Amino acid sequence: MLRWDDHPVSFFPSARPVSPSHLLALRPPPEIEARIVAFREARGVRDAAAVPHVTVKARSGLNDDLHWLDLIPAVAAATPPVPVELLAPRVFPNGSALHLPARSSAAVQLHLALLDALRPARRFGYEGPHMTPHLTLALGRRDVNLHALLDAARQAFPQPLTFTATDLVWMRKPGPGGAYQPVEGWTLGGTADP
Repeated sequence: MLRWDDHPVSFFPSARPVSPSHLLALRPPPEIEARIVAFREARGVRDAAAVPHVTVKARSGLNDDLHWLDLIPAVAAATPPVPVELLAPRVFPNGSALHLPARSSAAVQLHLALLDALRPARRFGYEGPHMTPHLTLALGRRDVNLHALLDAARQAFPQPLTFTATDLVWMRKPGPGGAYQPVEGWTLGGTADP
């Protein structure tokens, strides 16, 4: 049976069901998350990055069959907690997002361990040892002036923010226009959350 929340359905004959997107991420602690959410809400930012996170594995290899979920607990258990330093706000050169770069060699190592475990048939060009961990403040869209937001972000986040991520989190977006939401987490260096 098709569930409305799993596969949006259209009554137009040419429309196809939309598949969800999945990613694996590190979440900041509540006090940092609250600052980021407040920044976004004060500026009317509504996009897929509504729940603050640092992506350590994007969609490649994270298929809808969810067989990859069997591989994640072992990677999380073998990875110690990940220190993260969120640096001064920047806009990606291609204009895709306003973000806080995340300085964390441990996040890159976790990314590489996930790539090794998942062995995706195709990888995104930004995956691999050159991956740039970051926390998105706003996605670049036609109705969003990222450079105006950059000035506001520099005032809102004048100093680096640091935290140690203790969980690897599976996040799911139901389809275009949706936001990534946490589904399940695994304690780094430990076992799955209940």
